[in-house]
Amino acid sequence: MRILGALTAGAVLMGGATALAADRPAPDADLAHHGHVVLHAGRADVRLAVRNHGPSSVDDATVRLRWSEPLADRQALPRRCARSDAWTVVCGTGALAADGLDEVIRLRVRLKGAPSEVLLEIGTAWAGGAIDRNHRNDHQHVLALDTGDTYRF
Repeated sequence: MRILGALTAGAVLMGGATALAADRPAPDADLAHHGHVVLHAGRADVRLAVRNHGPSSVDDATVRLRWSEPLADRQALPRRCARSDAWTVVCGTGALAADGLDEVIRLRVRLKGAPSEVLLEIGTAWAGGAIDRNHRNDHQHVLALDTGDTYRF
């Protein structure tokens, strides 16, 4: 009985904390992703610029890069980037000031085999608790052909 009472009290306290946090509105931010990808011989080089158009700053954000082809088993990813599954890499941006400079992420991934084309989807996975009401610029799709050409998004 004592354990049940403690669990109930904990649930009430947690519920109260949630209610207090819900009284504060989430800040607004407008994250945008632009850059390019080059595909050649199973290797994709990406330059991704992340910008926060504001009005609020963001302490940290996470960008998801998902490939239509699986990634090779071994990858040398930059700091703040990690694989989340066989097709996906996520990268943290660090703090993004409102209307500040772009945070540039550069990464090279190897794909299994050497596909003749790959679709890359880029999107915000997490905006640091901010609400982004403009999704026209934070979700991009780009088709890259294995030509060594630069494909912009």
